[in-house]
Amino acid sequence: MALTILDGGMGQELLRRSGATPTSLWSAAVMQDAPDLVSQVHCDFIAAGADVITLNSYSATPTRLADENCEDMFQPLQMAAIDAAHKARDRSPGNARIAGCLPPLPGSYQPGQRLSAHAAQDEYRRIVNAQAAHVDLFICETIPSVEEARIATRAAAESGLETWTALTLDETDGRCLRSGEPVETAAMAAIEEGAGAVLVNCSPPETIDAALDRMADLGVPIGAYANGFKSITPIVETGTVNEAERRANLDPRAYCEFAQGWAAIGAQIIGGCCEIGPAHIEELARHFADVKIASRA
Repeated sequence: MALTILDGGMGQELLRRSGATPTSLWSAAVMQDAPDLVSQVHCDFIAAGADVITLNSYSATPTRLADENCEDMFQPLQMAAIDAAHKARDRSPGNARIAGCLPPLPGSYQPGQRLSAHAAQDEYRRIVNAQAAHVDLFICETIPSVEEARIATRAAAESGLETWTALTLDETDGRCLRSGEPVETAAMAAIEEGAGAVLVNCSPPETIDAALDRMADLGVPIGAYANGFKSITPIVETGTVNEAERRANLDPRAYCEFAQGWAAIGAQIIGGCCEIGPAHIEELARHFADVKIASRA
């Protein structure tokens, strides 16, 4: 597998450009209020060098929508996200792949609040059914527990499309998920359910080496896309990104230095998550251009 560059964090980039006040569903609301802005951010990530862009549907899960009394918006929001991604690809050179998105269902970073296994399976299948005909692969992302890794991966793999599973790590110990479970246990569970690659995401870049070390010999491609938050604690406490602070020491060059370390461990899929913008992806694409050329050769 040649080195693949992912896009960066759609949500924070959209928030910055739109000037919107963040709510629990703000990244879904922008699909209605400013769909062209969503397409433009996708375009900017492709122009920066992303080989894969992910649908802006992270917060549009049935559970989150039902909590806000707008579950009837599930299908319109899914289709709006699909439309925005396809318009961006159609307007851009090259042929970036579009990834469907299977996020944690009730909310991020809180493994103890997951749905029952049966309810989660049904909900993930509903998301897969909405997206499968319109995407090239699926990414199960920001997955905080072994059980959710297994359930989300199974639902995505049932589509017959390539499936990647990305796990989110304890902020101080990259050996463990946010649930406290070993990262390699979750990675192996995902592979058993059909994952063709395992990654870590939305975690501090300092934690990722330890996780990749533990996934390097599992027999599938590995990868990483970190966040640029000082801490996710304010998000867990409030349910929004209002109080989350962006790191001042993670400019594109600094982020790329972390990514070089991930590649040295064996990462073949590298991108960015929250607070990692087009400039960061451009730096990754520039640095790894020679690696990609050598892989193709």
